[in-house]
Amino acid sequence: MVTPDLSALREQVRADKASTLSALRQLTSGRGVKRVLRELTQHTDHTLRQLWLACDMPAECALVAVGGYGRGEQFPHSDVDVLVLLPDTPTDATHQAQCTECFIGACWDLGLDIGSSVRTIAQCVQEAQADVTVQTALLECRRLIGPIAAVEQLQQALQAVMDPKAFFVAKTLEMRQRHQKFENTPYALEPNCKESPGGLRDLHIVLWVAKAAGLGHTWDDLVHNGLATALEARQIKANEATLSLIRARLHELSGRREDRLVFDMQNAMAQAFGLNAQGPDEAAPTARGMRRASEALMKRYYWAAKAVTQLNQILLLNIEARLHDGDMNVVPLRPINERFFDNRGMLEVAHDRLYIEQPHAVLETFLVYQQTVGIKGLSARTLRALYNARPVMDAAFRRDPVNRATFMAILQQPQGITHAMRLMNQTSVLGRYLWVFRRIVGQMQHDLFHVYTVDQHILMVLRNVRRFFMAEHTHEYPLCSQLAAGWDKPWLLYAAALFHDIAKGRGGDHSQLGRWEVRKFCREHGVPTADAKLIEFLVSEHLTMSHIAQKQDLSDPDVIHAFAQRVGNERYLTALYLLTVADIRGTSPKVWNAWKGKLLEDLYRTTLHTLGGHAPDPDTVVQTRKREALSLLALHTQPFEAHKPLWDTLDVSYFMRHDASDIAWHTRQLSRLLSVSKQEGKPLSVTVRARTSLAGEGMQVLVYAPDQADLFARICGYFDQSGFSILDAKVHTALNGYAIDSFQVIATHEPGQYREWLPMVELGLTQAIANPQPLPEPSKGRVSRRVKSFPVTPRVALQPDEAAQKWLLSISASDQVGLLYRVAKVLAQHHVSVQLAKVSTLGERVEDSFLISGAALQHNKTQLDIETELLKALTT
Repeated sequence: MVTPDLSALREQVRADKASTLSALRQLTSGRGVKRVLRELTQHTDHTLRQLWLACDMPAECALVAVGGYGRGEQFPHSDVDVLVLLPDTPTDATHQAQCTECFIGACWDLGLDIGSSVRTIAQCVQEAQADVTVQTALLECRRLIGPIAAVEQLQQALQAVMDPKAFFVAKTLEMRQRHQKFENTPYALEPNCKESPGGLRDLHIVLWVAKAAGLGHTWDDLVHNGLATALEARQIKANEATLSLIRARLHELSGRREDRLVFDMQNAMAQAFGLNAQGPDEAAPTARGMRRASEALMKRYYWAAKAVTQLNQILLLNIEARLHDGDMNVVPLRPINERFFDNRGMLEVAHDRLYIEQPHAVLETFLVYQQTVGIKGLSARTLRALYNARPVMDAAFRRDPVNRATFMAILQQPQGITHAMRLMNQTSVLGRYLWVFRRIVGQMQHDLFHVYTVDQHILMVLRNVRRFFMAEHTHEYPLCSQLAAGWDKPWLLYAAALFHDIAKGRGGDHSQLGRWEVRKFCREHGVPTADAKLIEFLVSEHLTMSHIAQKQDLSDPDVIHAFAQRVGNERYLTALYLLTVADIRGTSPKVWNAWKGKLLEDLYRTTLHTLGGHAPDPDTVVQTRKREALSLLALHTQPFEAHKPLWDTLDVSYFMRHDASDIAWHTRQLSRLLSVSKQEGKPLSVTVRARTSLAGEGMQVLVYAPDQADLFARICGYFDQSGFSILDAKVHTALNGYAIDSFQVIATHEPGQYREWLPMVELGLTQAIANPQPLPEPSKGRVSRRVKSFPVTPRVALQPDEAAQKWLLSISASDQVGLLYRVAKVLAQHHVSVQLAKVSTLGERVEDSFLISGAALQHNKTQLDIETELLKALTT
């Protein structure tokens, strides 16, 4: 057997593909994409047939296209999945094996991404029964070349062993598992247009289970069989075309099989679709008054994915109902009221035109869903009726007093608020009733720490608030759950959660714009004045507590006093604390950590004390902390007055900045060493102690060493080189010239092994500080895709205190490996001392603040030099 000459065929394949991709590039809408995919499929069919003949495959063998290729949807860089179908008893097994090997090798040599299987009919049936993935691929088998009878026999054998009900269960479970992988939302900022909820795979599943049940192969077949309406079929085709074009263009632009709309592809994709940055837009302007081209593209994707999610749910419920039509144990419909029935745990409308004839029933649907025990979702009939009732949800619908009263009742229900609001958003009811909410559906957030669109973030925050009131989540947020237990009106917090980011993307301060929106909502919905004022306050101030806790010195009585004045009373403080925790937890799983939780809790408790008429007097605070620290030391059998050698060298600012447990820990670690040093008349060398953090994740590190200009930089350099990230630093110089510095750090690699790392940190950091060598160069790491796509313009601000003795340095930049060390190195070079560092990492953006001092800061020129060098360090 002679290996075929592929050079001419290779050139033909390239020319055909180039011609088809050229046609693809001309498309800016989904119309025409099916033709392009069909052409790619036909070119591949022709190529495979030529290779089959060139390899002299036996006439008794057949070549069958399976999977997506069998469906006739060949994307530019998709796998070419084929089945070489063998006879049960080959005429010449050796020749057959040689030809098959020649064919598959020729496919690879030609550059085809071939995915091949070689089986007999019996083996196909055996594999299909054992693996639903194989069964699914074979469900879409299509003959390319070879005996027709063999392929028909394969299809008949597969149909004979097909159990439609079992197949339906397997595919829906598979879909649910896939959705969980993508956090059950189509609104991820980097969605997978094939696999994410609302992606092409959700449409494939509908046709797979329909075909397995003999209910049709196409969308038109589903209409013919009464499973879909003509309108639904048109909507499916339009959205399928949009998603298919996005996937095809992703493959073409990336030059590989890429199904993710990653950040660094979104702008190029938008340009390929003919989308450009636009001026202010009612639907989705950005905070700069301009809408990015990528935002317009993603909005188009999200709307398509949302429609697919809705239609997938409707059609799967219809198919499931049809599969169970003949069951003898079908439970009869149970009436709930005149408009709704309980259909096996699904809420069903009394008739298809209910919402058209009685628009008030639209919102009542979700109230009944909350109030009726045993209802776990909406039936296909209800979903379809809601989908077709969108035109009735107009301005008059929104102004209707009955609808406003129903919406308030939904908001005030004791349970079911999270699921009800999610269902309302999924069915587009929430955005059509709250028109201001519709503006932020699918709205991206370019701030490097939100990982959800604005509407999904809002619903995540709502979920988090609701969990504070649920006993089963008490272990997650003990203080929040304790405060929620004494809160009388949870719906006030739900309303604030719904509106806190409602004005994102308009330009201007979204907190103040949101305050105006929620004031209007409260007025229209008859919210009592006192409640309305609280909701307004929460929306307008929802960023305040986080900002103060993470960027200001909480040991400063003036900071606490100013914040107490801003919140005014305990009720407002508690509500703001609960909303702040829920908000931060709803941005991204990476943003929240135990240290941020401790900072917020400390701010809450200190402010609560101040609001109770107990403003923090420095002398009283210091004496109280000393007493508490001594009580803790007594538990460790410290000798009488063993603390004095250390405490005599510490001033008020040290005791103000550290709580009693930290003071006691520092004293236990250092007092004996200081006593021995004094007795021997020798200065104490560098001392480093570490322990697992009392706040939860991470470790606390104590450094006691002779003060030097570059000490802070050396410590930061060690943590940078060792893969630790500093969350908080308190730097203090004692009266004896020693620095007593404490750090809260977490690992950027393998978190959770902190106890094992304590000895390593103590030894390594001691050596790094004692080493007189020049400071090492900062480590360099790979910049993430998000930072590349949405860079933060570095900012440096330097402001003096009232006496111009200490300065507050604030920096903002994209997060990078070694960033804090680069800042510390610049300050060390100018002999500037760091007294306090507050490190706030928000996803992939950092906002750090430092309290610094030094002679160099007294001169304008040196200040400019420092700011210039810091900006350079932030952009390196």
